[in-house]
Amino acid sequence: MGADRPFRIRWLGRVRYNDALALQHGVVAQSADDYLLLLEHHAVYTLGRRATEEHLLAPPEEVGAELVRTDRGGDITFHGPGQLVGYPLLHLAGKGSGGMADPVAYVCSVENLIIGVCQDLGLSDVGRFAGYPGVWVEPTGPNPRKIAAIGVRLSRNRSMHGFALNVAPDMSFFERMVPCGISDYGVTSLAAEGIEATMEQVVGLVAQRAAALWAQGPVERTDVAWAGRPIDVAAFTRGEGPGEPPPVERKPDWMKVKLNTGPEYRRLKALMAEQDLVTVCEEARCPNIFDCWNDGTATFMINGERCTRACGFCLVDTRKPLGLDLDEPRRVAEAVRSMGLTHAVITTVARDDLPDGGAAAMAATIETVRAANPGTRVEALISDCQGDAEDLATIFAARPEVLNHNIET
Repeated sequence: MGADRPFRIRWLGRVRYNDALALQHGVVAQSADDYLLLLEHHAVYTLGRRATEEHLLAPPEEVGAELVRTDRGGDITFHGPGQLVGYPLLHLAGKGSGGMADPVAYVCSVENLIIGVCQDLGLSDVGRFAGYPGVWVEPTGPNPRKIAAIGVRLSRNRSMHGFALNVAPDMSFFERMVPCGISDYGVTSLAAEGIEATMEQVVGLVAQRAAALWAQGPVERTDVAWAGRPIDVAAFTRGEGPGEPPPVERKPDWMKVKLNTGPEYRRLKALMAEQDLVTVCEEARCPNIFDCWNDGTATFMINGERCTRACGFCLVDTRKPLGLDLDEPRRVAEAVRSMGLTHAVITTVARDDLPDGGAAAMAATIETVRAANPGTRVEALISDCQGDAEDLATIFAARPEVLNHNIET
């Protein structure tokens, strides 16, 4: 069975530590496949099972970092942008016939992976440093320095946690702790060693070597979009001007939207203008607007009409957003009452310019609609708030009856 087990490699981009930890536990609990999760974290200091805070030299919040106690082995480590974190979630063979997995052999394989990648990039004098875990530069020289930390957990022959390879992080974060509890030797990065490599290049090498090292069956790799790579974005978003109009051909009849501005459509249009409200129906030029508005329904879009994301497929305005309209929740609630809605749908533009991503305004709108319209169910389509757990919790606390995520924001 192991020979047929898929090996799934995922580049996830930048993910908060607790979210990645929850994902690891979910994969291990629910999937029979092997995975390698590759990602960056927001700035965070993590403490292993037996670590104490004595090796944390300064408050993390001073530099915008978190402090998280976790269930891996090892002491204190730092994760942040510019550091490649890898979580191999593998089924490991037991020693002998059906015995427990060999943790030393597994850690050795992780070290071999990182050593090979560093050598692929031109960093030749790299290897193990006797008595100390991880991967080191000039391990037998006068100045050994750690370039990759390793901390794993094995349970029922399944692996969790993994490695952190310093590609080009802000090294000042390491000065605020005793890395891995080792005070005698320093840390380094590929960039500090003169290796110019993008995160995308390093991820590619890690994925290639990991597949050769650990895959027991077919290999599948999937990446989230890489920042700065012009994939699936319009010419305007790529900075190439308005672009060329696509060839125009006559649409088949079934694709044509019938213009039907009936009395209910006109009533809703007047109501939105009177209350100075925005709908995604209008801003995104939804072709179903005539059907929905003639049925007396619409999707309110709050936090303004300008979005801080610039998706090439979306028609919502992406100019600099204006300030929040604090009276907007009341007007949405009044419109819901005027429309007689028993189920109100509220979405939002992405507001990455706001400290909370617009979460408080969404929560206020949900609560105001519910207070003014007892019995009305509220469906919220929210942005990701850039993955901030506290901001998302603000929305969750408002307890909309239905919660959806606009995956494009």
